Amino acid sequence: MWNRVASLWRASVVTAAVCLPVIAGVACGAGADKPGPLVIYSGRSESLIGPLIADFEELTGAEVRVNYGSTGPLAATLLEEGKNTPADVFFAQDPGGLGAIDTMLSELPSDVLSAVPEWAKDPEGRWIGTSGRARVIVYNTDVLSEAELPDSIEDFAKPEWKGRIGWPPTNSSLLAMITAMRQEWGEDRTRDWLKGIIANEPKTYAKNTPTVAAVAAGEIDVGFVNHYYLHRFIAEEGESFAARNYYTRAADPGSVVLVAGVGILEGSDNKELAIQFIKFLLSVSGQQFFASQTYEFPLNDQVQPNDLLPALEDVTKPSIDLGDLTDLAGTQALMREVGALP
Repeated sequence: MWNRVASLWRASVVTAAVCLPVIAGVACGAGADKPGPLVIYSGRSESLIGPLIADFEELTGAEVRVNYGSTGPLAATLLEEGKNTPADVFFAQDPGGLGAIDTMLSELPSDVLSAVPEWAKDPEGRWIGTSGRARVIVYNTDVLSEAELPDSIEDFAKPEWKGRIGWPPTNSSLLAMITAMRQEWGEDRTRDWLKGIIANEPKTYAKNTPTVAAVAAGEIDVGFVNHYYLHRFIAEEGESFAARNYYTRAADPGSVVLVAGVGILEGSDNKELAIQFIKFLLSVSGQQFFASQTYEFPLNDQVQPNDLLPALEDVTKPSIDLGDLTDLAGTQALMREVGALP
């Protein structure tokens, strides 16, 4: 079903001549000069963005080469490669990954930066969000109702949640959320929360997908994940899937809305094509893909979110500058200190 829908979507985009997006500047067709390959280091998985990259290739005639991996290790690779990196674009799962290499990124043009809200981009203009990704509590509907869940993620450190929690402690989005905790709450309060979670003996999963599956299977009652994984399960398995998302009522870091985002490497010799790629991601058609196919929040205000999602302005979220979520190393050190990471 997913492949058939994605194929139909790609066909409709080509038919609709997305070469004239809301954000102008995407060259199309055989008449355009064909530059060298655009090299993307992507912390977003191929299953999420592969169809969109294929559309960009088809519409522009450009060749794109993608190195897929996890955001953190790819950021480390970029730092190791330095000026010798072959990458033109870093497509990260979260702002922390982009912040980790921000000194390697070039400033983006003003017409690109103006395409999204202020909260969804780097204050220095070196990276920009492409889609919004809310942190949620996924809960088992056979065991809990939303009314029984606490207002704040902080309350899951209380003893009554012992043995009932699951999380993916190495996941970059969870690390970004805990980095937001450190920014909003300070080190001591965040340390206390982590110690409470560890005392509650959470079950550990490799990433978000198995965490959501474990909730629905009854292995755990709640999990700390990004919002869109649930909707992919429901699309595959139907409304009887025994899990739902809870957007916390408290405006604390547990309800932070992160972004996936992109930046252009300063040393890239293919910046014009890299800018075209970013404009494509932010165009109405690119944003519609994120809304309809990956269940993420679009950042272009001309695109409505998926009907399955709340309006972004209705999500109770803290006032956190995503550009400050750069100290992932400090977060990992704190998690090792409390025993959440080896």
